[in-house]
Amino acid sequence: MNLKLSLFLFLSIVYQNVIAQKNLPIIKANSEMVDIRNGKEFKKSGWKISPEINPDVFVTSALGEDVTFITDIDSITVPITEKTEFNFVVLLNGNKKAVTQIKYEESYLQRLQKAAIYDANDNRFVPKFSYQSMDDPNLVKIRKDLRLDSIAGSGNEISKILNLLHWVHNTIRHDGSSDNPTQKNAIDLIKVCSTDKRGVNCRMMATVLNECYLAMGFKSRYVTCMPKETKFDDCHVINMVYSEDLEKWIWVDPTFDAYVMNEKGELLGLGEVRERLINGKTLILNPDANWNRKSSQTKEYYLEVYMAKNLYRMETPLVSQYDTETWKSDKEVTYVELLPLDGIEQSPQKKEQTNSKTGVKFTYYKTNNPSVFWAIPNE
Repeated sequence: MNLKLSLFLFLSIVYQNVIAQKNLPIIKANSEMVDIRNGKEFKKSGWKISPEINPDVFVTSALGEDVTFITDIDSITVPITEKTEFNFVVLLNGNKKAVTQIKYEESYLQRLQKAAIYDANDNRFVPKFSYQSMDDPNLVKIRKDLRLDSIAGSGNEISKILNLLHWVHNTIRHDGSSDNPTQKNAIDLIKVCSTDKRGVNCRMMATVLNECYLAMGFKSRYVTCMPKETKFDDCHVINMVYSEDLEKWIWVDPTFDAYVMNEKGELLGLGEVRERLINGKTLILNPDANWNRKSSQTKEYYLEVYMAKNLYRMETPLVSQYDTETWKSDKEVTYVELLPLDGIEQSPQKKEQTNSKTGVKFTYYKTNNPSVFWAIPNE
């Protein structure tokens, strides 16, 4: 393509954009800060006018409601539908034009609500979950070396479970961008964090807490909570621990020192939290939930955004035991995934593969039956 033709095409595109933008609605502003009413939510100074961004996109999930931009002297209201991609111009100080777009995108919670349906009749074979005995020599060592009896305390079962949660959260710093150490067990993970003054990701934090629970005789698993997409940049790993007193699984998250309750203050498990998110039922996050003791967590973000994204499907090891993910040649590890009927990849129901570098054999099972995934220990 020669230079003259290239210049002609470029100028044509610019001209077409200028013509298209001439017909855009215009609102005026003397202040660069704009108030936004996004459905039922109002944010004072919730938007900064940025003429250098073209278009500057405001994303909303307020389906069936209105979004209103309110400047210091003007406003514009846009009804939101699934096809909304509305362009307008904010004229700042009479001479700066900021092309702005209001665009609808489905929220993580709305996406989760579409994934409510499981199949309680899915009877495809999945082996039974098992939990290593606290008498295992490695777990005995963890209990003694880490002085878990003292950490758990002498209170009731729930106080011991929460004391161990708090201790792991306060002992290890979370660093989601860190590489996993080679040795992935409680003692070695705590040691490398102390020696190298480093943190570990949520998976390693959940690994430590899981082994501490097992060492104290609690049935526990770590659970990888994932979005709908099969390829993703972010997921989250937390723990489920079984309370004999409550006869149920409990949600515990060492990364955020978090647990979840209903309106009566009763502790909830992962399945219950997911169901309540989908159906708009009351959820209460413990008030001291936090990240690295630096930033507090809110129910609105932690549950309705972050975990709504990551509760679409879940995966957990079949055998909950010491040193599960320290890779050694000839080792075999099995995972079970619970996914809704809306899930992207429903098959194969069983997949086996061996890692050519580590020699570890992996087996993966899928199920749509929540009763299989949340099976009560020893049943």
